[in-house]
Amino acid sequence: MNPSTALARVLVDELARCGLAEAVVAPGSRSTPLALALVAHPGIRVHVRIDERSASFLALGMARVSRRPVAVVCTSGTAAANFHPAVMEADESGVPLLVLTADRPPELRGTGANQTVDQIGLYGGAVRLFAEVGTPDPIPGMVAYWRSLACRAWGSALGGRPGPVHLNVAFRDPLTPGADTGPWPEPLEGRDGGRAWIGRPGPLTEPAPFTLPDVERGVIVCGDGDYDPVPFLALAELTGWPLLAEPTSNARRAGALSTYRQLLASPRLAAQGAPELVVSVGRPNLSRQILAYLRRAERHVVVSASALGDPSVSTLNAFSDPVRTATDVVAAVAPPAGLDPGSPRSTGWSRTWTDAESAARAALDGVLDGEEALSEPRLARDLVAHMSAGSLLFAGSSMPIRDLDATMRARCGVRLVGNRGVSGIDGSVSTAIGAALAHQAEGGGHAYALLGDLAMLHDQNGLVIGPGEPRPDLAIVVVNNDGGGIFSGLEQAGHPDFERVFGTPHGVSMERVAAVADVPYTRLEWATDLPKALLGEGLRLIEVCTHRAGSALLRRRMQAAVDAAVDEAL
Repeated sequence: MNPSTALARVLVDELARCGLAEAVVAPGSRSTPLALALVAHPGIRVHVRIDERSASFLALGMARVSRRPVAVVCTSGTAAANFHPAVMEADESGVPLLVLTADRPPELRGTGANQTVDQIGLYGGAVRLFAEVGTPDPIPGMVAYWRSLACRAWGSALGGRPGPVHLNVAFRDPLTPGADTGPWPEPLEGRDGGRAWIGRPGPLTEPAPFTLPDVERGVIVCGDGDYDPVPFLALAELTGWPLLAEPTSNARRAGALSTYRQLLASPRLAAQGAPELVVSVGRPNLSRQILAYLRRAERHVVVSASALGDPSVSTLNAFSDPVRTATDVVAAVAPPAGLDPGSPRSTGWSRTWTDAESAARAALDGVLDGEEALSEPRLARDLVAHMSAGSLLFAGSSMPIRDLDATMRARCGVRLVGNRGVSGIDGSVSTAIGAALAHQAEGGGHAYALLGDLAMLHDQNGLVIGPGEPRPDLAIVVVNNDGGGIFSGLEQAGHPDFERVFGTPHGVSMERVAAVADVPYTRLEWATDLPKALLGEGLRLIEVCTHRAGSALLRRRMQAAVDAAVDEAL
C-alpha cells in the first residue's frame, strides 16, 4: 500500500471509530486519498459539492443540528481559503467541525509549484486545534501517531467549548490506492472491537449552581445558543421575572415574552425602572434594545452556556458579555432561597410585564393582520405558526432573524437555528440544507429556511446538488425586496447615495435562480396562501416579493401601535 493511501484510510477509520458519520467532499486532485477513503467507509455518509464555500457551510449546518463533528475535505490552494468563513462561524457559534485540507509535500512549498500556498495555521486562532499532520512515511510508529491525532482532533472539536479543528494533510504521489509501493511495516488496524484509540471518560458531575439573590425586579435574557432552555423557563415561572428569548435560543415557549423587542423600546415601560438583576445565557446580541437594557442592570449574572447542552463540560472562559456589564459569571444558577416551588410568585413587577405583553401582542397582531398582502414581518410570524411539531427552521441573518424576533409568538415543538456566530449572510443556503439533512437523518420532520434575497444570491451554488447526492425535504422561503432591506431602517437610509451603495438593487427574480438549479419554484403574494405554498416535498423555493421602504414603514407602525397600547395598559 502506498503511504498516502495508508494515511488517509487510517485517519478516516479512526475518526469513524470516534463517531464521524457525515463528511462533505469538494473535488480536487491532492485530496484524492481522503476522498476515496471516505466514500469507501460504510459508516460514513458522504456529500459532494463543487464549491468549497458551499461544502464547508453544508458541513456546518449538519454539525450544528446533529451536535457532532462533521468532516469537510478539500484540495490544496485557494480551496482551503474558501473554508475560512465557515470556520469563523463555527468558532464563534461553538459548532464542532473537522476541517481536513490536503496539501503539497514540504519539498514543493515555496517553489512556485502549481496550486501551492502556505496553509500552515491558515485559520489562525479560529480553530481549537491545528496540526500539520506531516507526510506519511512507511516506518513503525506512524499508525499510533495518526490514530491518536485523530482522537485528539475529535476531542478538541467537542471539548469544553466546541468548535472547528484543522488538520493539514500533506500527500505525495501516488495518490490512488492502485499504485502499490509494497507492504506497510506495521499493522494498519485500530484497537479491537472497533474501539477508538483513545477512550474518554463519561460525563463529569454537574457544577454547583450559583444561588441568585432574591429581588423583585429581575429579568432573564436567553440569547442565541445551543443549551437547554427549560431551567430558565422554570426560573421565570418561579420568580415572576420576565423571560426575554431570542428566536434561536429556543426558549420562546409558553411563559416567555414574545414582544420584548418592542416593549424594551417603549418609553412607558422604560419608565418602570431599571432591573435590579439580569440573568443572561447564550449570546444576547440580536437587538439594540437588549444591549441597552443590559447596560441599565444593577447586577448582571452571566451563565456560561454548557457545551452542546451538557452542563458537565461548561467552561467559565466561554461566555458572552457584549456590553461588558457582567458582574458574575457562573456555570449554573439556582432560584433564590426560600421560594415555594408549588407557588409561582406574582409581584407588581411581573404583572407590569404580563399586562404589557398582552397589550403589545394584541396591538402587534392587529397591525399585521390589517392587510392580506404578505409583509415581511407577517411572513415571519405566520411561517413559524404554520410549522408542524417536530419541524426545523433556519433563520437567515439581517432582517429574517429580526422579523422573527419582533413577531414570533411563543410556541413549543419547533427548533430554530441560524448562523449567529458571525451573523454573515454567506453560506446561508448551504447551511440550511445541511441543517435539514441532519435534522431528517435523526428522524426529524419538515424543514424550512427564511432568507433574504441577497443571502440567496450570495450562495446560489448551495442549490446545486448533483444527481445521487442526499437531498433534504426543505422549503426555502426567500424575501425578495431587491436589495439590502436591513439598511432601510438604519442611519444610512438618508444618504444621497443610499440606493447604490447600501440598497444594492439587483433586479434578479428568484424564479431564475430556481431554474438554474432545477428546483421547484412558487411565488407567494397573499397571507392566506402560505399554508398551501408550504406543502410539498424535497428541495423547493418560495419567493415573496416586498418593498424595502414599505417594510421599514410597517415596522415603525408596529412600534407605534405597541407604544400606544402599552401606554393605555399601564
